Amino acid sequence: MATTTTTTAPETYRLELMSANGTVFRDVLRTPPRDCDRSEIPMIDLSHLRGTAEQRRALSQTFRDAAENTGFFYIKNHGIPRETVQAAFKQAQTFFTQPVELKSLVAQSKSKHFNGWAERHATRINPREARDRREGFTFRYNPRYDPETKDLDAIPEEVKPWLRGEEMVWDGTSHIPKFKEEMLEYWRSCLTLARDMIQIFAMALDCPEDYFNSVTSYPGSDGVFNYYPKNETQQESEMDPGLGAHTDLQCFTLLWQDNVGGLQVLTKEGQWVNVPPIEDTFVVNIGDYLMRLSNDRFKSTVHRVYSQATVDRYSMPFFFGFNFNEKCSVLPTCVDENNPPKYEPISCGEWCRLRISKTYEASKEN
Repeated sequence: MATTTTTTAPETYRLELMSANGTVFRDVLRTPPRDCDRSEIPMIDLSHLRGTAEQRRALSQTFRDAAENTGFFYIKNHGIPRETVQAAFKQAQTFFTQPVELKSLVAQSKSKHFNGWAERHATRINPREARDRREGFTFRYNPRYDPETKDLDAIPEEVKPWLRGEEMVWDGTSHIPKFKEEMLEYWRSCLTLARDMIQIFAMALDCPEDYFNSVTSYPGSDGVFNYYPKNETQQESEMDPGLGAHTDLQCFTLLWQDNVGGLQVLTKEGQWVNVPPIEDTFVVNIGDYLMRLSNDRFKSTVHRVYSQATVDRYSMPFFFGFNFNEKCSVLPTCVDENNPPKYEPISCGEWCRLRISKTYEASKEN
């Protein structure tokens, strides 16, 4: 007599996420995280980022494939010198290993726009997870430091209310030799790279390569430096996330991570996969705003930081978006009569304000 074998589907749980539009959920497999493979998180060579028209067009196809698949990819040959990266990394180590009273000179409580130092457990980026086991240092776009030189007397009036840079971050760190200089050099390098990359993304969305130039003249461009203190025990790390599950806000993120690891990405099948550090590369991921503009063609993928390492971990993400005053609609190239716009127009600044306010409201809860 033949026997019938039944296969039980893997157990899942519902992951709750913070969104500017309210609560959203993902079904997540309870299987242990596994390492990613190149089909999920590909490596893209940017050697031709500033090459011929034909080379840039070919590069845009690789961007499109990655953005429509997982929304995460590595980049190499990106043009940011290793010395620039390492100098910023060492400054981050210097800052975070200071006594609390010195870090408190630039505490975010002194900022109007969430610049400066966030102490450990100050935020809860995911409303249903523990407070984030990290410290952060943030500074936002200031036109006086833009690598594309700005006439500070000619900043458009509609832009001025949305500028978020504050000198307090530099005034309160002036005791650290070369801190401002080397942090800003890293930030400028990321901003230059991001402006080149947004042209490739424009072509990937079937637009002229200069399509986004006018809305990235005073862009959202946040420099963030994260410190994840080492875990004393494995049990602590399982209950205490370095950074809770979330999606990023703006167009895309450039992430440098040290050699410790801990970044995990949620695949469309609901599996957490590890995205390990690779020397001399950045990890790029799509943000919510670019997903909106693409009418969901590009994927803003859930990710988190879980590290069981017994050594400290550092990362240096750079978040790139449009001028905060610019209200943008779904791109005409991403709609047709069978695929109408899914989203109403909203400015990048208003989108970020809504999400950030919800995040900090959740952080104030017990």
